[in-house]
Amino acid sequence: MEHKPVCVVAGVGPGIGLAVAKRFAREGFRIALLARRGAALRGFVAEMAETGDAAQGFEVDLAQPAMIRHAFQLIEDTLGSPSVLIYNAAGWHEADPMQMDPDLFTADLALCATGALVCSQAVYPQMKRRAQGSILMTGGGLALNPEYGAHLVSLTAGKAAMRGVALALAAHLEPMGIHVATVTVTGRVGPQTAFDPDRIADEYWYLHTQPRGKWTREIIFKGR
Repeated sequence: MEHKPVCVVAGVGPGIGLAVAKRFAREGFRIALLARRGAALRGFVAEMAETGDAAQGFEVDLAQPAMIRHAFQLIEDTLGSPSVLIYNAAGWHEADPMQMDPDLFTADLALCATGALVCSQAVYPQMKRRAQGSILMTGGGLALNPEYGAHLVSLTAGKAAMRGVALALAAHLEPMGIHVATVTVTGRVGPQTAFDPDRIADEYWYLHTQPRGKWTREIIFKGR
């Protein structure tokens, strides 16, 4: 059987996550899709199959480290060691920040930042052994301009924390041959808009294919 590299999209949704999965599938990657809701996950797998892009779904709550570790063991056993991790998870809960449920705030932080760290830890050993790999995270413009995020305070804090994780890991892992970067998206994503998910997905492929020594740690996507 022909060996194909594995790309994991953690936090797949109908926008950026699915677009990135399709982009890497077109380049010959086997795709693992991770999401919390099983029905939606099965729909994404079926949608990819319609265009001949095979994907395997793994139902997992990305705010739960034990579930993440179990899912990545399953991926290792069924598909192989990931060469690329795309972390695309986030929670969207609008609320007056003075009324925000602290437990929900903590859960959203875990989804954005803790999940990103645990997924990175899961792919790290094999990437380090091979001295190559890409860990790419979906950032948000609220991390750069938090003053606009009062009514999305958990998302604002979560994306700021994720950006910090990505840039800290980039500095730590680059000498090992592992490219860590964030695509910081500064607008609302939608098909056939300036923030078309297919256009954004091209940025992930660009980051993955950058030659070592010329790696970018952050792309700020302002719309095209």
